[in-house]
Amino acid sequence: MSGKVIPFGMDYSRVSPFGNTESHKALRKEVRDWMEREVCPHIDTWEEDGVIPRELHIKAAKERFYRVGIPKELGGEDDGSFDMFHRMIICEELVRCGSLGFGAALLTWGIGLPPIFRWGSDYLKQKVVPAVANGSKLICLCITEPWGGSDVAAVRTTAKEEGDYYIVSGNKTFITTGCRADYFTVAVRTGGSGIGGVSLLLLEKDMPGLTTTPMKKMGWLCSDTAIITFDNVKVPKANLIGKKNRGFYYIMQNFNYERISMSANCVAASRVCIGDAIEYSRQRKTFGKPLVANQGIRWKIMEVIKEIEAAQSLLDSCAWSLHQSNVNKAHSDPLLISKLSLLKLKSTRVLEYAAREACQIFGGKSFIRGGRAGKVERIYREVRVMAIGGGSEEIMLELASRQAKL
Repeated sequence: MSGKVIPFGMDYSRVSPFGNTESHKALRKEVRDWMEREVCPHIDTWEEDGVIPRELHIKAAKERFYRVGIPKELGGEDDGSFDMFHRMIICEELVRCGSLGFGAALLTWGIGLPPIFRWGSDYLKQKVVPAVANGSKLICLCITEPWGGSDVAAVRTTAKEEGDYYIVSGNKTFITTGCRADYFTVAVRTGGSGIGGVSLLLLEKDMPGLTTTPMKKMGWLCSDTAIITFDNVKVPKANLIGKKNRGFYYIMQNFNYERISMSANCVAASRVCIGDAIEYSRQRKTFGKPLVANQGIRWKIMEVIKEIEAAQSLLDSCAWSLHQSNVNKAHSDPLLISKLSLLKLKSTRVLEYAAREACQIFGGKSFIRGGRAGKVERIYREVRVMAIGGGSEEIMLELASRQAKL
């Protein structure tokens, strides 16, 4: 590394009225120091292994950032002093290692646990949340099925009542942390067709009839992804999360945070790409001068930065709106949902553009795993899961148009 400041990269000081208090700065330093100490030196090995160490969750849980978002009384860190920008800082810094899959693997609880501490019974809260908060247990969210992803209202996995139990049958796919999870927050059909018949149930790994199968993927290699099969799994009715047949509404509220978190990941990953490309262009000599001395390269870089800064502004605006309205109530604001959908679309397209242009600057090095362009090569392979997961581009545009009541 040259030691020179990388403009608009991960480490430059952004001039912004958002997320700029001493509390925000302290949290950013905490996550950054932890990442550089515990993750960055090992991420290439974990990518090859296809998994992050289980004990890493225990280590991470000793840090505040791992527990931000979990209520203090249940073993978390949330006491009302953390805002949406604290959460965005965590999302950004977890991408520092150049792997979008790492954050998905480490903090899968971010999508699997909130339904429990928001709507679950006291029994479920005490049973699950403290153990997840201290890193000893992992939880995943199971919604997507082989025949449908974004069409949550069409869930086919059934939960039929039988005395004090539900008998669960069906399949889920593309489940992040599905192989390693101890708990599964599962969307099931407990009623009739459509949105009014969906509920959420908590299933456990040792329940007879629950099996997991790993999936091989293009990217997110250090994050396990699984097919989950439920073959007449007997689940106590006490494991119902919230009210029966209200699951669709819980899931929709969960999506708001998932999408803005993914967007923050994407903007940060775009900065990683262009930052590494700038560093390389300063060092690489072609035709007797640094690559960056060529006007075409400088313009290419600035075109990417223009898009990153636009996406950052939209991200900050959405985060502020969520902070003002409360993330749990955002589902009642159609224009905010529309804006979040456009943010998800914008940030993933910027990521795709940044990764592509960074590859062009690195040339053949970007085609090789590891080495000088290792982060860019890896992020390039992870673009598609970010553009499709959490709501595809097409779904985001349709949702945005409907919520805007065009």
